[in-house]
Amino acid sequence: MEFEERALCFPCQDDWLYGVLSLPQGPCDRGVLIVVGGPQYRAGSHRQFTLLARSLAAQGIAAMRFDYRGMGDSEGDARSFDAVEDDLRAAIDHFTAAVPGMRQVVLWGLCDAASAILMYAPGDKRVSGLALLNPWVRTPDGLARTTLKHYYRGRLREADFWRQVVRGRFELRRSLTSMFGLVRAAFGSSAPGSANGASSALRERMHAGMRQFGGQVLVIVSGADLTGREFCDLADNTPQWKRLLDTPRVTRRQLDHADHTFSRRDWRDQVAAWTDAWVKSLPD
Repeated sequence: MEFEERALCFPCQDDWLYGVLSLPQGPCDRGVLIVVGGPQYRAGSHRQFTLLARSLAAQGIAAMRFDYRGMGDSEGDARSFDAVEDDLRAAIDHFTAAVPGMRQVVLWGLCDAASAILMYAPGDKRVSGLALLNPWVRTPDGLARTTLKHYYRGRLREADFWRQVVRGRFELRRSLTSMFGLVRAAFGSSAPGSANGASSALRERMHAGMRQFGGQVLVIVSGADLTGREFCDLADNTPQWKRLLDTPRVTRRQLDHADHTFSRRDWRDQVAAWTDAWVKSLPD
């Protein structure tokens, strides 16, 4: 399907935000707002967001990507991912105005953008679905446990690792020091005010957002990414998270060998295909 791209400029409080709309020709009742995570702007790592938006538009789904205040071309002061509610609301306002026939808006986010949209969505009835990729649920002890489980355990099973040890090419003492440091961190304090305590509060806000949001959810995880694996460990081993993610409204997908930003073309294409099929499957 043919599509066009338009440069966008719209207000958010006293600042101007900039973005790009990929708009299919002909009627379009569904749209995806691509929300940027981390120190990124609207193109994304490896042009991932640009390519995703164009892929969706070619399949008849409107897509918009934009820069938060203080990022990319947008005005204003930079802010953390848990303080972008006004930016998201302004973007949705402009998106829905630019595509008059659009009846469903999906928010799509990678890493801390997934966390941001999960916390935002319950307060905006226009949002019908969430696509969450490698959601950020980082705590110091969570990262330590994930690294021990998914990195060190795998390394100990690799023949190449033991060949390096036997040949004296592996710095065993430094590696053991690092591993024991992770063991200590895995049992760190989660008292209020600690790093673990603050991060746990983020997890609680995200859980509340998932619980309160009534729409459909797509979760895509990279199997070779510690951020994605940490989320999976939380989802599979914490009863309250497991109950939420096991409901029929949640669809889970995993790319076993993909990295955090899906840097290979076949990984990006698979993410785009999963997103397209899931958006089209949303109930009217």
